[in-house]
Amino acid sequence: MLYLLLKAGISAIIIVAVSEIAKRSPGVGALVASLPLVSVLGMIWLWRDTHDPVRMAAHAGATFWFVLPSLPMFLLIPAMLNRGAPFWLALTAGCVLTIALYLAMTWAGPRFGLRL
Repeated sequence: MLYLLLKAGISAIIIVAVSEIAKRSPGVGALVASLPLVSVLGMIWLWRDTHDPVRMAAHAGATFWFVLPSLPMFLLIPAMLNRGAPFWLALTAGCVLTIALYLAMTWAGPRFGLRL
């Protein structure tokens, strides 16, 4: 249980740090948010729990392919906000786009030989 709380605490600290940094400097906050900290921590936790190189390789490979469909969200949201859309609408549209692209990736990926 302590291990689970440690993992949750470290993850929460990263989220709070990003939001606090972004308040002072949006660019630096974006840089920190774009770092693959969650992926690296996830790999550390997975390795600690399993010590399975095959599982780790599959996880890292699948993470790469799932990052790609999330990227258009970071273009859609600022485009909508710059055109006057309300924040919540832009965020919702970005999330819906990302979900649709994730579904497309989970459908198309295996058809191209990707193990997701």
